[in-house]
Amino acid sequence: MIVSDSFDSGNIRVISSNDAQDIQLEIKADNKSDFLQWFHFRLEGEPGQACCINIINAGAAAYLDGWPGYQVCMSYDRQHWFRTPTSYKGGVLSFETELEQSSVYFAYFAPYSYERHLDLLAWAQEDDRVRGETLGHTLDGRDMSLLTISDCEDPKYKVWIIARQHPGETMAEWFAEGFLQNLLDEDNPLAVLLLKETAFYVVPNMNPDGAVRGNLRTNAAGANLNREWQSPSMERSPEVYLVRERMKAEGGDLFLDIHGDEALPYNFVAGCEGNPGYTEAHAALEAVFKQSYIQASPDFQDDKGYDKDPKGQANMTVAANWMGEYFKTLSFTIEMPFKDNANLPNLETGWSPARCAQLGKDVMHPIRATLQAIARQK
Repeated sequence: MIVSDSFDSGNIRVISSNDAQDIQLEIKADNKSDFLQWFHFRLEGEPGQACCINIINAGAAAYLDGWPGYQVCMSYDRQHWFRTPTSYKGGVLSFETELEQSSVYFAYFAPYSYERHLDLLAWAQEDDRVRGETLGHTLDGRDMSLLTISDCEDPKYKVWIIARQHPGETMAEWFAEGFLQNLLDEDNPLAVLLLKETAFYVVPNMNPDGAVRGNLRTNAAGANLNREWQSPSMERSPEVYLVRERMKAEGGDLFLDIHGDEALPYNFVAGCEGNPGYTEAHAALEAVFKQSYIQASPDFQDDKGYDKDPKGQANMTVAANWMGEYFKTLSFTIEMPFKDNANLPNLETGWSPARCAQLGKDVMHPIRATLQAIARQK
């Protein structure tokens, strides 16, 4: 048996691969960090061969609650990803398969490659309403890319959407892709209407270095970008520094930071209730956004999610908290599952790229409802 991770976002270490019935692997930790959970590798063998794969250090993962109920993603063509039965016992994540062809790919979630990221940017910039811009560069020398999208010279509103601060949360960029597809659809009247009065600032991948390296949560310096927003630096977190500086220069009315959650099998948002400057006006906007999202998408809900921070006790190094406090407006973290949406499960694919993209398309409805509510508050 041959096991390889020598490709974009690859992550695995081979302990033993001689016995197809007991292939023993380990997840590599993020560089300069102890975080580990993301894996992505290729297995090669004989068609028809039965294989049992054991990730023996799953018990050392960052989020152990992520394993119960989780099913590994697999693909033969790297396009269609489906789930395979998986068990977690005694710190070992185990799954079996019978090879339908000579090689198969496994991943923690369907990968979103750097090449696809570049393709997305190029596709979007074919539209005259889109301006692509490189804000600067990462520690590994990759572009920090921003898309500014509008069909008006003097927008009434400004909306920021950033995705994939945590590189292993690939569902975030699938979400961003769906959002861009809907926003740039000239036959979508809601998109046309929004762009007549709104400028959208979209960063589809906040952490390209970590993505290519196969990290779960950190960048090339080992920094968790979603804990860098209070005092980022070009030396440790240039990704945050560059985007934050542009945000401060442009301003904004609504901020969305797109993520994935290892443990909770639901789609939900996390707000800024713990911020020192959180007000009733802020709470009213959050209620409008959530209710509109529930109406727009059966995949979204507001019953399950994170515990709310008490007033004044929010972690202000977190992106959504910092943005909500600095700009005194609505700022949400949108979370999607690595597992499945327990309210609407799909046994074949679990939570999938297509459903991420659809959730991204559907977010235009709560965005519009929230902007209308902001106008009423003014």
